[in-house]
Amino acid sequence: MKLWIAAPAVWLLIATPAWAQDHQHDHGHMEDGQSETQTEPQYESAPDEVITGGMFGALGPYATSREASGTSWQPDVSRHGGAHSQRGDWMIMSHALLNGVYAWSDGPRGDEKAFISGMVMGAARRSIGENGTLNLRAMVSPDPFMGARGYPLLFAAGESADGVEPLVDRQHPHDLFMELSASYAHSFAYDSSVFIYGGLPGEPAFGPPAFMHRASAADTPEAPLTHHWLDSTHITFGVLTAGVTHNGWKLEASRFRGREPDEERYDIESGDLDSSALRVSWNPNPNLSLQASWADISSPEALEPDEDEERWSVSGVYTRPMGVDASYSITLAFANKERTDGVSLDAWLAEAAWRPDARWTWFARAEAIETDELGAAHHGPVENVARLSAGVIRDWRINENAVFGVGAVLQQHFASDALAPLYDGDQEGAMGFVRLKIG
Repeated sequence: MKLWIAAPAVWLLIATPAWAQDHQHDHGHMEDGQSETQTEPQYESAPDEVITGGMFGALGPYATSREASGTSWQPDVSRHGGAHSQRGDWMIMSHALLNGVYAWSDGPRGDEKAFISGMVMGAARRSIGENGTLNLRAMVSPDPFMGARGYPLLFAAGESADGVEPLVDRQHPHDLFMELSASYAHSFAYDSSVFIYGGLPGEPAFGPPAFMHRASAADTPEAPLTHHWLDSTHITFGVLTAGVTHNGWKLEASRFRGREPDEERYDIESGDLDSSALRVSWNPNPNLSLQASWADISSPEALEPDEDEERWSVSGVYTRPMGVDASYSITLAFANKERTDGVSLDAWLAEAAWRPDARWTWFARAEAIETDELGAAHHGPVENVARLSAGVIRDWRINENAVFGVGAVLQQHFASDALAPLYDGDQEGAMGFVRLKIG
């Protein structure tokens, strides 16, 4: 492995010796003096709501708090964790979230495992000319250290630990490199821009924000069952996206490599940009973010190289602050994928998180999928399964930049009649975890 590839993320995390100087905890509200050195496009007719966040976004003249994973959007009122500082013409952001998890699932297909998950990320942004913005972003994950088989999670399926057998009832680990990307945006009016984004890896224009970046899901270490319908493309080894924004609208198109990451989790993969995606996003007000997207994916699964997929998704994210430290966020989503073998599979998701104060966060998720990967034979009959989960985390602030939390998740799984004997009926699961957030 070429360790120098990780240099962007490491540099972004250590670029500011004292994070307590010139920092912010909520993305979009710069401290006094920072906005004077960060040059933003200026338009005399720009309405106040365009720059509610105190600075423009990386992709256009709107509140930077609107931006989520890749080029996806979330509600403008969303909170962003991160330590910020100014280094000459560059605005630097760094953030880390690490979970120590013990996962347990019941029944003959259950298992238990202790592991570490999370992400360490950094970004550097500067103005180019009067109306241009360059943004560099890097994100790495400790997931590969949990082992090639990932962690036990009933009804989860996808990818492989050895390149031969598919992972079933286990969640695969993310690659070490989750994102190494760059974007450039040019604002041509107070409410409009064009942009280009590229990543190796990066995230194409499909689906809602990836689950670990959604406010309704960021506090649970549990991966959704709907991951391989809604956001499995968020780590794509080769993506190029171009788009246009106008006020609350964004239209974008991507070419990307369709093949999912292989079992080698520490490398950088490459290949042809053989797949396409389109997404339209709309933020009608500061609390709501909507998207509809379509993707034509070439050979996503290494174990079925001759099968392509067509996916589409619709989703809505609603977030409402209820005071200085209180808020709630809800995500509703539906997706369908149709393989070239004629099988069509649906997925539904509803999740929410409620933060009554700075100490507690309560979260819940309900989801159902159609799947043919859980039976005695891979790609057998299509069956319906569902999972309900709920949990809580209690946080303690260690210092100005670090928060430590302790949490738990309870899970109830519902198998179809045909699958129930394989799982010895409907099964329970649980996770206990500790969390460290920096920035």
